Parts: sequence; structure tokens; C-alpha cells
Amino acid sequence: MTELPNRSVSRRRLLAGAAAGLSVGVAGCSGGENASITPVSLDGERACDQCGMIIEDHPGPVGQIHFADDEPEGGRPGQFCSSTCTYRYRFDAEAEGRTVEAAFLTDYSSVEYEVFTEGGDTQFSSHVESEAFERMPALTVVARSEVVGAMGPELIPFSEEGDVTAFTDEYGGEPMPATDVKRSTLEAL
Repeated sequence: MTELPNRSVSRRRLLAGAAAGLSVGVAGCSGGENASITPVSLDGERACDQCGMIIEDHPGPVGQIHFADDEPEGGRPGQFCSSTCTYRYRFDAEAEGRTVEAAFLTDYSSVEYEVFTEGGDTQFSSHVESEAFERMPALTVVARSEVVGAMGPELIPFSEEGDVTAFTDEYGGEPMPATDVKRSTLEAL
């Protein structure tokens, strides 16, 4: 009978391996973003970093981006009055070599939103509280729907697939992962 080598693993090595596996798993769930960053509230007289409009004064989804550096926001995340402003700013910042640590949009699956009509346009209420946001990698956005936001045609984000289906059944549009949005997507709105 051949004796097998002793393959015991120390408790320390086992825990280190488990911790490494968990951190890789968490990074995968957040799309490579820094999982320790949480969204902030965008209430008050905060102006959009892309267009200058006061965020909470306008309907539709809003966003925020946390960068590895502090410029030009001065230590706060980039803040935006619409999902389209969020993406435009992100694309420009990344083209300049800035690193996004975390990006968030309103999650209409997690808020009680109001639907209203203004000037013939269908709009959704805006939500600026920190609890209203979800990381972009966890969202599906609907492009080219009947619903407009602060900047006109908008990308409407949801975290729940059933909400995406219900929204497109009522308002039309084309769903896509939020991480698949490109500049060309915005131009086609």
C-alpha cells in the first residue's frame, strides 16, 4: 500500500485563501469598482458638473461618479442631473486618463417614483437621496423610450429585470446593460 503525502492545510492558509476568493468574488459583482465606496445624497443646490443645472430641480435619473483623483471636483464625487450627463462626463474624464472608482445612477427599481406629463413629455420623478442609487454594473438602462429627463431623451436605469420589462411594455425603448453604453448610444437617443 502506497502512503499518500500529508496534505494538511493550516487554518491561517485556509482563511487567507478564503479571503482572497471572497475579494475576487466581490470585485466581480461590482464590475471592478471599489466596493467600499458608497453613494452620497445629491440634495440642495448642487449643480451638475456637466451642464451646470441644479440637480434636484429637474426630473429623471441622476448620477454620480467617484474618481481616484480629487480633481476637478475637489474631493467630492462628480454629480449629474441626468444619466446622459453622467455618461458624457465619464467618457470625457476617462479619455483624459482619469480612473473611475465607482459610478452610480438612480435605480428606479428601488424608489417609489411618480410619472407625470409636462409639455407633452412623459417624465419620471427625480431621486437624489443616497439610497436611490445603484452601481452602474448592476443596472440595465432603457434607451429610446417615451420617457425624457432633465436633458431630453434619457437612459432610464433599473436593477430588476421585471421592472425593465414592465417599463418597456408601457413606454417602449431598448434595454441594455448600463456598462454597454457608448458615446454612440447617447448620439442615437
